[in-house]
Amino acid sequence: MTHTIQPNNPDATPGPEATDIPAAQAPAGAPPSSAPAGSAAAALPAALRRRVPKYSDLAPLMQFKKPDFSRDARLKRASTIWELRDIAKRRTPQAPFDYTDGAAEGEITLRRARQAFLDIEFRPGILRNVSAIDLSTDILGKPSRLPVGIAPTGFTRMMQSEGEYAGSQAAEAAGIPYTLSTMGTASIEDVAAAAPNGRNWFQLYLWTDRDRSLELIERAAKAGNDTLMVTVDTAVAGARLRDVRNGMTIPPALTLKTVLDASYRPAWWFNFLTHEPLTFASLSRYTGTVADLINSMFDPTLTFEDLDWLRETWKGKLVVKGIQTVEDARRVVDHGADGVVLSNHGGRQLDRAPIPFHLLPEVRQAFTADNTDAAIMLDTGIMSGADIVAALALGADFTLIGRAYLYGLMAGGRTGVDRTLQILEKDMARTMALLGVSRIADLTPEHVRLLGR
Repeated sequence: MTHTIQPNNPDATPGPEATDIPAAQAPAGAPPSSAPAGSAAAALPAALRRRVPKYSDLAPLMQFKKPDFSRDARLKRASTIWELRDIAKRRTPQAPFDYTDGAAEGEITLRRARQAFLDIEFRPGILRNVSAIDLSTDILGKPSRLPVGIAPTGFTRMMQSEGEYAGSQAAEAAGIPYTLSTMGTASIEDVAAAAPNGRNWFQLYLWTDRDRSLELIERAAKAGNDTLMVTVDTAVAGARLRDVRNGMTIPPALTLKTVLDASYRPAWWFNFLTHEPLTFASLSRYTGTVADLINSMFDPTLTFEDLDWLRETWKGKLVVKGIQTVEDARRVVDHGADGVVLSNHGGRQLDRAPIPFHLLPEVRQAFTADNTDAAIMLDTGIMSGADIVAALALGADFTLIGRAYLYGLMAGGRTGVDRTLQILEKDMARTMALLGVSRIADLTPEHVRLLGR
């Protein structure tokens, strides 16, 4: 007789053929049922029936680790730049932390810059071979292991005593460029000695005293810097209100407020007071407010003729930082620049300034139309490797990080900077794999969609 097997329906009435199978006729190996036929317990799989746990089952689950509160352990547990920022804030006095973390006036520009990277949608491709992700790229004629470098930052040893030495050595180890600021707290020569095999760039503020500027240029060339990055968005200092409220000075003043602030951040003050006092790449010593220092040095009379003078003077690669319009991007290239950095100085100069990430597609389109091979770099607002991938997809050749690197520095010195770069590298590799892209060169605008707000 042929039997037709129907799908199980618990509500159906058993037919005459749906009789219980005697135990003697049960399939070999079937476990005996201790519950009455038709009961709820009989319907439960064995894995769902409650039982008293055995020690052999619990033992593999009981893996208690000794708590580790060391600096290295805290850094290792940080999985985002934001978490490094949290550690940095706990370890750094308010004035230097706010100098790093803050921006001009209402800090609108900085918030918009970070929001710009959030207001995108990635468009992944599937069924691509992404077993090996290559994050290397070329920038200004030389290779970089990652598509990100360290931007110039001023007063860096004030954030943490290892300062530029930690940044340049971490960049050297990661195989990426490091940029020393004119306002850096280590000399051009000392940074070159600290990272002799690194790719070191020098950032220049043109002063009213051209002889002083020329001296710096010559020192940078002699120390092996292959790229000069001139910053052009600082005719005057921006209104950095956090610094005003904190009474920020160079060096930090030991007021009652700072002493109280130091009482629960003793490591920072111990390092600060037991290392060489702050000196600068361009000044032997200075005492006063940050704004006064900036205004005494920057030249508000700069024009494109000064850029022509730089191009004639500097024989290496020349990059102009602080580009905020398509027209200016084109003009500096016409005046000899090998690359531009789309930047609003991290939101620290003009509040409500253009957002580099928004400007990027227009500059790329203009450079393509002009058939120029000048490099397009971008900073401001980058807080993850996904941000970097988005910028590369929309047309950037390279990116620079400032605050993200300083958060790592304040969180843990050289080890913290290494952790910053590790986090970004892991982010980039994961994002590219999920996009279905294995090489930087394969990223296109089709991988990113800007969302309307």
